[in-house]
Amino acid sequence: MRARLCAILLLLILLAGWELACRMGGVSPLVVPAPGQVYQTLWQELASGRLWPHIFTTALEMSFGLALGCAIGLPVGIVLAEVGFLRRLLHPYIVASQVIPKLALGPLFIIWFGFGMTSTVVITALICFFPLMENTVVGLTRVDPARLELFRMLGATRLQTLWRLKLPTALPVILAGLRMAVVLALVGAVVGEFIGGRAGLGASIIAAQGVMDSALMFALLVVITVLGMLFYHAALTLERVLLRHHRNH
Repeated sequence: MRARLCAILLLLILLAGWELACRMGGVSPLVVPAPGQVYQTLWQELASGRLWPHIFTTALEMSFGLALGCAIGLPVGIVLAEVGFLRRLLHPYIVASQVIPKLALGPLFIIWFGFGMTSTVVITALICFFPLMENTVVGLTRVDPARLELFRMLGATRLQTLWRLKLPTALPVILAGLRMAVVLALVGAVVGEFIGGRAGLGASIIAAQGVMDSALMFALLVVITVLGMLFYHAALTLERVLLRHHRNH
């Protein structure tokens, strides 16, 4: 509680310093708007209802991209962890696919999938795929050898060993990858909207940039931050529930 109160106090101090710097420092609102102006713009956009469809669109793209990335990343990570030959064969290519900037792939996705939600969901899924896949591989390949040997002595099959030993042991590492994927999902959704989105918070930032509305751009950044924190804390809650269930069983 003390840490949370200190964090809130620090935020208030930073906002007050920002407000004073804008009012007394002669900073142009076009460059850096004051927090009061950002709040007023944000309230007007929310009260008018103009911002809610864009929030819903970004949240939907983020959710679909995260679900698709996890649906691919988890089983691929399990297969690579269980089959050493495939891991040595495919892992370099997977890493190479991740170092390519997704902005560079955006024009291709627009050609393949068109403008709109599909391209953004694919970009988000590609960004979310890697952290969950990598953490799954790391978690499953770092099980205690003594416990593995015990399962072999007891005659456990490969599937039983995976289900009863490896996955429960690797669960904290896998869930840490999920948390990373949640954070990156919002990045992917906004980046995808920058490239080819017709709606969403990223597309709204591009539109605000076109009319040089700095206050609206800052307001949209606030909304993106709040949305990301909500998804992140939802992932933390899911992690605590799963780990508590795992410890109880």
